[in-house]
Amino acid sequence: MSEADETLVARSQQGNRAAFEELVRRTARLVFSRIYLETGDTNRTEDLSQETYLIAWRSIRQVSEAKGFRLWLMSVAHSVVVDAVRREARKKRSGARADGEALMRVASGGEGPAEAAEKREERERVLAVLRGLPEEYRMPLMMRYIAGYAYTTIERELGVSNGSLRGMLSRGMGMLREEMTKRGGGMTKHE
Repeated sequence: MSEADETLVARSQQGNRAAFEELVRRTARLVFSRIYLETGDTNRTEDLSQETYLIAWRSIRQVSEAKGFRLWLMSVAHSVVVDAVRREARKKRSGARADGEALMRVASGGEGPAEAAEKREERERVLAVLRGLPEEYRMPLMMRYIAGYAYTTIERELGVSNGSLRGMLSRGMGMLREEMTKRGGGMTKHE
């Protein structure tokens, strides 16, 4: 039997790194999917996820109620994303140039620039629609299809029954398909 998150939070607040590492293992996909929803970029999401956990470790003592750890962690992740966007806006205003990362990605092979751009545009369209859905549908869709959580994990995290979750996923996916069709980028049944 594994320790409850609340116990791990309490141990982490006392400086126990192993307890915090277990919390990271338990929440990594949730944090990743939350940040990915905002960035749409895997590499950037990984960097911002690491930054989220560094900040969380440094400020774990701020968690006043251990039951609210995951909600607190999501707010830390959101703050990290907002701060990153602000930093990038300042860089753009100051005239900073890209470090050649885009050229390296294109030169690394795989798909050509046109295919990569098309995939990126489609991903951005889907994420934009997903961001616009009501929270009750956005979170289950994000957890299931971006983070890859099992139904039982989502049920536990959101505090809903299996039937409720399946209904939210079905309605959310219907809303997503409908909005994508309106925008001229329909989705196939399997997406």
